This record gives sequence, C-alpha cells and structure tokens, in this order.
Amino acid sequence: MTFTRWENRSVLVTGGTRGIGRGIAELFARSGAAVALTGRDARAAAGAAAEIADATGGRVTGLGADLRDPDAVEEMAAEAERRHGHLDVLCANAGIFPEKPLREMTAADIDEVLGVNLRGSILAVRACLPAMERAGHGRVVLTSSITGPTTGYSGWSHYGASKAGQLGFLRGAALELAPLRITVNAVLPGNVRTEGLDALGEEYLSRMTASIPVGRLGEPEDIAHAVRFLASDEAAFITGQTLTVDGGQTVPESLDALSPGTP
Repeated sequence: MTFTRWENRSVLVTGGTRGIGRGIAELFARSGAAVALTGRDARAAAGAAAEIADATGGRVTGLGADLRDPDAVEEMAAEAERRHGHLDVLCANAGIFPEKPLREMTAADIDEVLGVNLRGSILAVRACLPAMERAGHGRVVLTSSITGPTTGYSGWSHYGASKAGQLGFLRGAALELAPLRITVNAVLPGNVRTEGLDALGEEYLSRMTASIPVGRLGEPEDIAHAVRFLASDEAAFITGQTLTVDGGQTVPESLDALSPGTP
C-alpha cells in the first residue's frame, strides 16, 4: 500500500492566518505540500505564510481574500492554481464567531456570520471546482463545529446556524461532485485553544476544559491531522461525512457522567 505523497499536492486553506487554519496550513507545509493560505488582510496573510515557510521549509503563499466577495473568491482560487500549477485540496476553514444574544442580534449581525461561515464556504468550493476538474480529482474539507450540528451555546445561535448549514451543503455537494472524483467532508472541532478562544477568558477556558473527558482543550494540530486524513488518498472512499474532533466533549450526557463511579 502506498501513502499520499504530499509533495505532489497543492492545498488552499481559507482563514489560514491564525488559529485552526494556521495549524492546518502548517501541517500540510511540513508534510511537503504546496500551500496557499488566505486572510482578509493580504499583509497578514503574506506574513503568516512567510513565518510558516521559515518554520517548516515548505512552499507557502499568502493571499488576501474576502470570502463575502464572489469576485475575490474566484480570484483566490485562480491565483492558488496559478502559483502552484494545479489545485488538489480546499480546506474551507475561514469563520467568525462574534457573541451576540438573540434579543440584541441585528440583521447585519446575522448576515455577517452567515456570509463568512456559510456563504463563504459555498463560494470557495464553487470557485475551486474548475481547477479540481482540471486536476482530475479533488478533496474538500470544511471546518464546521460541534456548535450547531451537535450542541448549542447561548449567544452563538447565528454561528450555530451557519455551522449546521455547512453540513446541509456538504451532503448535496458530495453527491454532485462524486462523479468528478471530488470528495466533500467536514471536521467538527470542539473547543480548541486559539487566539479567539483565549479572548473569552480563563474562566471560560476552565469551564470548557472541565467538560472534556480527555482533560484538555484541543490544539490546532489536533484538527489539522483530521483534515489531512480526509484530504488524503487513503480517504478516497469517504465523502459526505463528518468527523468530530472534540476530546469526547459531546459524549457525556452531563458533567456528572465524567465523575468516576457514576452509574
């Protein structure tokens, strides 16, 4: 059995300047793939790409792209293909999670979250299709979340809706693209230690850690390894599926179930 040779692959990671996206970009670069990462701020994207390239010795490009702009998304996909000669993998990772109670939520708040998280993912997949068709194969991996598809959290109802919506899109897209040898899957991270999570404060982090059976928060590389598997040749027969990566957070029915000896 042969394993995926990543040095022959081109990977595009949206939202790759920090957090989970940066972890995904770094793992692919370490594996030998040519990586293009994106962020709304082109300078930040270029800086993150340079830092990852220095750390890994990999081929990493930074691209500015606002996923709310269809023209910018099309140019993002085209530029990634131009830089690397082909495009094999899209990691549709870009997302935002501003907290807003439902009573205070405005239409603009809803549009912003759905626009980046859901609409942006769909636009990114659509934009990458021509390049993947030319390559004769493709892998799409969406970064969804346990929040929305599996759990809920007060203040993030619009975020949860966007992440659940990604999975509805995933299943239809997987059916459409299977004849083209393009698979579409998603990872559902639990609480992962990133800049965004750190901003919620130590009390939040402590509460979340207490709810995770393995006893720690996730790290970006925990998600990145799952993404790399779904993007590999070894996962060619997997499509339309979700992989929860949460340290067992969604398994217990309550915190009491984590206590030793609980019936």
